[in-house]
Amino acid sequence: MEEDQGFIYRNLQLNMVSYFIGIDVGTQGARIVLLDSTGVVVAGSAKVFTLDEQSREEQSPGLWWQACLACFKELTDAVRGKLDFNNIIAMAVTSTSGTVIPLDSNNVPLHNALMYSDKRSVEQAEKCTSAALKYHHSGFTGFNTSSALAKMVWFGDTYPDKVVKIHKWIHAADYITGMLTGKWGYTDYTNAFKTGYDVSNYEWPDYLFTHLPLKKEWLPEVLPSGTVIGTLNGEIATRIGLPENIKVTVGITDGCASQIASGAVNPGDWNTTIGTTMVIKGVTKNEIVDDKGRIYSHRHPSGYWMPGGASNTGADWVTNEFGEQLESLNKAAEYLIPTGLLSYPLRQKGERFPMLAPQAIGFEDEGLSMEERFTANMEGVAYLERFAFELIQDFANEKVNAVFTAGGGSNSEVWLKIRSNVLNLPIYKMKEISGAVGAAILAASNTCFSSLEEAVESLTVIDREVRPEQDLVARYEENYRRFLGLLLEKGYIKKEEIHA
Repeated sequence: MEEDQGFIYRNLQLNMVSYFIGIDVGTQGARIVLLDSTGVVVAGSAKVFTLDEQSREEQSPGLWWQACLACFKELTDAVRGKLDFNNIIAMAVTSTSGTVIPLDSNNVPLHNALMYSDKRSVEQAEKCTSAALKYHHSGFTGFNTSSALAKMVWFGDTYPDKVVKIHKWIHAADYITGMLTGKWGYTDYTNAFKTGYDVSNYEWPDYLFTHLPLKKEWLPEVLPSGTVIGTLNGEIATRIGLPENIKVTVGITDGCASQIASGAVNPGDWNTTIGTTMVIKGVTKNEIVDDKGRIYSHRHPSGYWMPGGASNTGADWVTNEFGEQLESLNKAAEYLIPTGLLSYPLRQKGERFPMLAPQAIGFEDEGLSMEERFTANMEGVAYLERFAFELIQDFANEKVNAVFTAGGGSNSEVWLKIRSNVLNLPIYKMKEISGAVGAAILAASNTCFSSLEEAVESLTVIDREVRPEQDLVARYEENYRRFLGLLLEKGYIKKEEIHA
């Protein structure tokens, strides 16, 4: 988010009965949307944070809250008199995973929020991982500097004078939820996951208190995302001009909120977001446990699993290398597919998903035209996406039924066609795929609907649907096998990792 976008107002119908509010607090700003019961965003507001050079490490929760209040005012002013605010049923918050705040006994931050992107806790991350592997053999054990648990231990090591004043540790979404309701000490499965919560056994494991310097009373109660914890605080309701009886639910992390908005919430459904990197998240009945750490599993509000992984390869090469000619290049690609070329547009050294290959570097054939390079790169990302899904299917022993897509890479019609035929799966793109919309759908899931799955079915609208064509599927199958052979030849994957 690079600038204030003001309010959006469109397609407002007076006969819409129910509305839901989604709040997204990101690294650079806050956004609030009002979603109606047909899945249309009827209003929204966004504010950019004023950040300094330390903002990647720490941010003021008060700054977030003031931005949210400004968004609420702008949004409510825009629709006042055009809809009945009593028809707003619920709201929910999404924010960054791994961002944490220590609170005192009055629920006031003792320190700025420690951001997910704060890398000062390297030593503590290693300590947390070592303790988890030695004393706990269930759930997530691969803590790094983006994990909330490592930051909490780092804070204790760095500010011993503040530790004695800690009443609760909370996550970024929990802070906004607390300010809205006056209820503190609640979080959800997705936020608690990388704070050390065992989502398999639904508990804070003992090693956090016996072998790490944490206290059990510091940690919040963990609930399924979308659980109603209260209503809008009276003072806040008056301040933002909304009824007190609007329900507020426990929140969710930003990645999982985007997955909800994409439509991928049923077992067998998967979401691929192709932005700077390629992130794949889906839903399985069985937990995926990957000792190599390529895949980790959140817990679905309905009890399923939400595994996922993030590649170092994505669409960063698109704008950096071809940005000024995208329209003509996409048109040219329509006549070039399948190219038969082998390209892997990794623009840094090392890959983390779907293969763990720290030595990996990108490759492409020499002497290609710009059109051929562009098209082959799109195909290469699609081959990598397919390899990821084959890895996932082997782990889960469950079929991938459909792929829901988001991110800048999903705006190219020809790339959607390439991916659908390489994967031999239908690909769906929804009209509204922001994290704020995902939070609004979450707010509806246990207030107007009986489940998240039911809410998504009712509140998401398909914008594009692409299905495989059998002739292209067969031709891409041969090229995909050649791509895997080249990865094998370069030592990026092993023979046993190739799906038959």
